[in-house]
Amino acid sequence: MAVTLTEKAAEHVQKFLTKRGKGIGIRVGVKTSGCSGMAYALEFADAAEPEDNVFESYGIKVIVDPKSLVYIDGTDIDFVKEGLNSGFKFTNPNEKESCGCGKSFHV
Repeated sequence: MAVTLTEKAAEHVQKFLTKRGKGIGIRVGVKTSGCSGMAYALEFADAAEPEDNVFESYGIKVIVDPKSLVYIDGTDIDFVKEGLNSGFKFTNPNEKESCGCGKSFHV
């Protein structure tokens, strides 16, 4: 399996990488947070570590550390606009439940 980006999400990341002037993609992981236990973490990646899992979607590298991959393997990341809000939406087949605000999840 893998962690993938939709075409729309990849385009959004590419715009930010171009604006930033450097980077090979994004690092996706999880951190302990929120009411359900875990939250997604995203940051720009300038390099991958030897132990990282590297996937590619629409020319964008998606880098995931081994500890996070257990929780997010199979996740598809989209970029959505809902009303005045926009952001990344995670579709994670491992997710058992999420909190009411949608910021954290439980596997």
